[in-house]
Amino acid sequence: MKELAGTGLFYAILGLGALGAAILPRVVANRPLSAPMIFLATGFGVFLLPYGGLPDLDPVASGSAVTHLTEMCVIVALMGAGLAINRPFGPRSWATTWQLLGAAMPLTILATALVAWGLLGWAPAVALLVAAVLAPTDPVLAGEVRVGEPTDARYDEDEVRFALTSEAGLNDGLAFPFVAAAVALTTASPEGWSGSWVGHWAWYDVLLRVAMGTVVGMAFGRLLGRLFFQARNESLRLSAHSEGFVALATAFAAYGLAELLHGYGFLAVFATAVSLRAAERPHGYHRVMHTFMDQIERLLTAALLFLVGGYVAQGGLSALTWQGATLALLLLLVIRPVIGFLSQRPATGAPSARLVIAGFGIRGIGSFFYLAYALDHAEFAAPAAQLWALVTFTVLVSVFLHGAAATPVVARLDRRNRRDRRDGAGAESDTAPEDP
Repeated sequence: MKELAGTGLFYAILGLGALGAAILPRVVANRPLSAPMIFLATGFGVFLLPYGGLPDLDPVASGSAVTHLTEMCVIVALMGAGLAINRPFGPRSWATTWQLLGAAMPLTILATALVAWGLLGWAPAVALLVAAVLAPTDPVLAGEVRVGEPTDARYDEDEVRFALTSEAGLNDGLAFPFVAAAVALTTASPEGWSGSWVGHWAWYDVLLRVAMGTVVGMAFGRLLGRLFFQARNESLRLSAHSEGFVALATAFAAYGLAELLHGYGFLAVFATAVSLRAAERPHGYHRVMHTFMDQIERLLTAALLFLVGGYVAQGGLSALTWQGATLALLLLLVIRPVIGFLSQRPATGAPSARLVIAGFGIRGIGSFFYLAYALDHAEFAAPAAQLWALVTFTVLVSVFLHGAAATPVVARLDRRNRRDRRDGAGAESDTAPEDP
């Protein structure tokens, strides 16, 4: 009887969670609230109930399961983000993205690692790991600051939404070399510093794997673009059949191929989506695929955040120290906003837009993946429970802080953009320059 009750509870939670993933985004729209906040709070409340059928949530003991579940969620999110971006890929049109990736991201990792090393007294490898794990941004957890569904227009998304979405699409993959550096460093010198790993890391983890992931993604996306939209055989021209699950198949195939060829799968997925979108930009099939991926993404995100809330209810933050909490707050309130703002050239946007882009460096599912991955591949000179508590606390604060601020901040920015365009000032024009 107890087993039947446990099964009933599982399906009840599963069904109600799926309904919530469909309803909540519309209910909380235009409010200082977000669906991820509600899923976290719901998981926390459910796991506080005096019911014996709930599982013990321990990411340390279930590292492999956490890795694969979060990995799948990131893959789905990256595919959806790449399909949603209307702006053509290029060095000038994506200028803000390159500034965030080339300057803001490595400088944020450096600053976070130095604070972790000095404030918590952790070994260099542990400090670097924490900084690298917290590097990826995740606008999925605050939908107001990401681009919407694909449209016919090439530049209809404003700079804030475009920059945050494109940054997240690429830094989920570009964080991997820094995580690999932490794994290599702790393997060479768990408590101190060693440079013996740097050479291999530079050519393999940075140059080879980044290049391979990018090339595989772009080539695969172009190949599928020709197949989906230009194939003479209608059975192969999938755009004529409007089957959204093809996007999921494409994402998994791109990820797997890149990993088999020693490239970064996350980079390959996003590059595939961007290349596929470029093949026939105005075609309505992109919207079909994006809608399907968005639905899967919401389901996976709801499930993961529900479990995170349950983990917190079961004492997941008990290992958190005041130093760790201080590090998280410094990252979210000082390090990322300051570095993110200074990394953007004034020519790329008005100060208000650059400030919003810098401030909304949201941490989320990618951080959980990287921590689980690193702990599964090496031993670090810090308790795993303490690392999980720090990362979980950072994500919690980010979800509630950015989730509550996103609606009023972006609404005010949108009003200013409309007023500037109406008055002809053009101070915060959303039009990006075309690349030759």
